[in-house]
Amino acid sequence: MSVASKLAGGIPQSLLDELRAEGGPLEDELLHSLSHLPPATRVEPRVAVLGMPEYHPPLAARDALRLDFNENTVAPSPKVFAKLQSLTAEGLTIYPERHAVEKIAAAKLGLGEDEILLTNGVDEGIHLMACAFLEHGDEALIWTPSFFMYDVSVMMMTPGLVKVQSDDSLAFPLERVLGAITKKTKLIILASPNNPTGATVSREDLLKVAEAAPHAVLMVDEAYFHFHGETMMDYAGKLPNLIVARTFSKAYGLANLRVGLLAGHARLIGFLKKVSSPYNVNGVALAVLPEALADDEYLQWYVEQIRVGREKVFATLKELGVRTWPSASNFILMDIGGKHKQFCDTMRTKGVLLRDRSTDPGCDGYVRITIGVTEQVERGLKALRESLQEIAWTPAESVFAQGHTAAGERDFE
Repeated sequence: MSVASKLAGGIPQSLLDELRAEGGPLEDELLHSLSHLPPATRVEPRVAVLGMPEYHPPLAARDALRLDFNENTVAPSPKVFAKLQSLTAEGLTIYPERHAVEKIAAAKLGLGEDEILLTNGVDEGIHLMACAFLEHGDEALIWTPSFFMYDVSVMMMTPGLVKVQSDDSLAFPLERVLGAITKKTKLIILASPNNPTGATVSREDLLKVAEAAPHAVLMVDEAYFHFHGETMMDYAGKLPNLIVARTFSKAYGLANLRVGLLAGHARLIGFLKKVSSPYNVNGVALAVLPEALADDEYLQWYVEQIRVGREKVFATLKELGVRTWPSASNFILMDIGGKHKQFCDTMRTKGVLLRDRSTDPGCDGYVRITIGVTEQVERGLKALRESLQEIAWTPAESVFAQGHTAAGERDFE
């Protein structure tokens, strides 16, 4: 937001307070210059809220094959649906208490009950991390391209968002991340596997980052852990500056119920509980989560479906000459180039939804496809072949073939 927009309703008191707090040799002169302007005539939020980006998810109808949002594309465990049908009307009148389910989740992960916090999806977990550990003027470090909600939550608290951009390989830039850590760094967020790239960060590299910043909290976002298999969870209660995040929206298929978790040293979890609402996870989610956690057979079936489907999609894209990057997740990023929007629109006409990632930094011309189960993969690949043919796409039109790099800052969605 421009300065003119911020001042349109007069001088917000928050801006004057910020100027006084910053001090400096020009403070008195600036305050005198502003004194003739009218005071604010309307309610204004904090300056950080005025400056923070806003997330706008695509709102078009999604009544098609959902290969766009990296959700479970079928259903949660049948045991979850059975539990839903057993819920009573009276049960809906009771405030939801999460502690009993936190004990179950902690036991599943081999953690103490004071080392875990259930959240309203990982989105809330990110929000709580920013609220608990960031002051105005602190720095938070992220690796881009990555999940946009990191930007939103960090900038709600501080303008000090430091982004370390991947090169064209989209691999984790360890040395540049280490080089970006300063005394002001208070929060580092790294996703492994990363979204939208599918790239991973090794345990060795994550430990190096944690060691290099003992004064900062390292949050490892493992939303896509089940499709990769490598985790930092065994360090969650041991490293004093580590928080591991998990979601139940992906492999477990509970995206609609909004439930995730944060795990880490009891001292850190204690701070996060202080800034969390006591009833942040709804009772329906709490009722079915133990059923989802207990059904290892269903989870393993779904994850194997994705593994097999991912290899098939990789093979088909290679055959078609579509450039991709290694992915350890339930999606693959494709280099389509200038026809990225036309490609996504054509796929939609065939009943298949994809996600255009061109507004992410370093991703101009790139499109992401979610991997489904066997029959969905077959349907998606059929539509993909037909769509590329209809738009007369050739490998020569990719960003790589054109000799460009898909650089640039994110155009906030």
